[in-house]
Amino acid sequence: MRLRPSHHSGWLGLAIVTILFTAPALGAQEHDAHRHVEGRLGRVDFRVSCTPDARRLFEHAMAVLHSFWWEEGERAFGEVLTADSTCAMAQWGLAMNAWGNPFAGGPVGAGLAKGVAAAERAAVLPARTAREQGLIAATAALYRNAGATTNAQRLQAYADTMARVYRDIPGDVEVAIYHALAIVATAPRTDTTFAQQRRAVAILEPLFTRHPDHPGLAHYLIHATDSPGLARFGLFAARRYALIAPAAPHAQHMPSHIFVRLGLWDETISSNRKSYRAGVAYAASAGLPGATREELHALDYAVYAYLQRGQVSAARGARSAAERITAADTRGVIGGYNRTALAARIPLERGEWAAAAQIPVPADSSYPVAAALARFTRAIGSARSGNAERARAEIAALDTIASSLDARQETYWARVVRIKRTAAGAWVRFAAGDTVAALALATAAADTEEVTDKHPITPAELLPARELEADMLLEAGRYGMARDAYRATLAVERGRARSTFGAARAAELASDSAAAATSYKEFLKLMEKADGGRREIAEARTFVSRR
Repeated sequence: MRLRPSHHSGWLGLAIVTILFTAPALGAQEHDAHRHVEGRLGRVDFRVSCTPDARRLFEHAMAVLHSFWWEEGERAFGEVLTADSTCAMAQWGLAMNAWGNPFAGGPVGAGLAKGVAAAERAAVLPARTAREQGLIAATAALYRNAGATTNAQRLQAYADTMARVYRDIPGDVEVAIYHALAIVATAPRTDTTFAQQRRAVAILEPLFTRHPDHPGLAHYLIHATDSPGLARFGLFAARRYALIAPAAPHAQHMPSHIFVRLGLWDETISSNRKSYRAGVAYAASAGLPGATREELHALDYAVYAYLQRGQVSAARGARSAAERITAADTRGVIGGYNRTALAARIPLERGEWAAAAQIPVPADSSYPVAAALARFTRAIGSARSGNAERARAEIAALDTIASSLDARQETYWARVVRIKRTAAGAWVRFAAGDTVAALALATAAADTEEVTDKHPITPAELLPARELEADMLLEAGRYGMARDAYRATLAVERGRARSTFGAARAAELASDSAAAATSYKEFLKLMEKADGGRREIAEARTFVSRR
């Protein structure tokens, strides 16, 4: 496997402005929701055994699908069927489109029913090539026995089928792409060697060299390298993808998965501002209400990056933009998680514990992880603002949510919720004066989170468990250990403002003035565009000015 870091790794040539997320004015030509994307989604060469008109439309639909543009994808594959009602691959495309983001847990309710129906229709239409037969068979596995099996089980069955198709047709670009994507989508979240991701990179990278305008190759290379140890190898694909598919909102957002891992906050902000604006423009031209759920994903990434730069007003503006998104499909994993997370990040990152304790819990219970984020925020906020009784009630709610996720066989999310429950419980013990037990819990939460990779739905955990342990060590007067814990956080979460300041403060209290000065200067560089009058900025400036 050949992994290559970008030779542009120092480039930060995007102009960043901290204005609110607002849609650009639409010109008359942009009001056609569909024609303005032609030719602006990259190049996909995917021949199918349908009529000539259907073939042309199919390649456009595939370019849409490779950029996870679900609303446009349903319309685009529908046009293929209008041109050729017997085109089995158009039904395959609708089934894949209905599944949605393979990293988001799979469809439920009406979305799942729609995918099942399309997969069944694809299976009964004539598929004239081995590739078509193999891809349709894989999609049949993806939806088979949907009422009796979990999405995760069927995703693994799909991946197993795609592995066989790839073995039988190893030279086919699209087969290789979907095989590699399935490898990444089914990779264990607790494998810190990222073995499956590396296998996918080994498949995708040579193809990307040969097909530099293919949106799926750039997109899935980003997903394959979306981890601390591999992110630098995804930087070239990240910067390339936005140029390949400028019309797709997700193509503008996706590079920020790599930018976040590398602490490139200005590029993260710019990427997600572009994504949000593109999504709002598309929604307006398509007659959708405001924006789609995908834009909540972009807004969450933007809020996180704004906070690492101390740009609180811009973060609050992004939160306000999220509150205005009222589309019916903004519930579930993406809508529910990101909408809750981006609101919770603001008080948590700023240490406004009393405000964090008042974060509302989402009323919709269709995706309990969103409620878990709010409960965790309220528990940490309550414990750290002197309301241990409220914190214990929130921790009990986290226990209930974890059990419900176990019952749904969502083991990864149950694990994540239990990590948060343990971290919050540590602060309740600490507030009660049991420092030894509190630190034991804080360390246990951090150790478990360290071997549990973050989900791609989020730019980062609300507060890293290792950083929370460092906070506790600092308050307990164990300054050297606190500094080590902050540094351990920064090794995974590069450029995090709270840990950068915490490392400086711990070094100062440990009488390591040189290390403190270095970290304070790093913190002040992060805060160059800050607003809101942060106490930490004043403290850092005072320390640096004395040296």
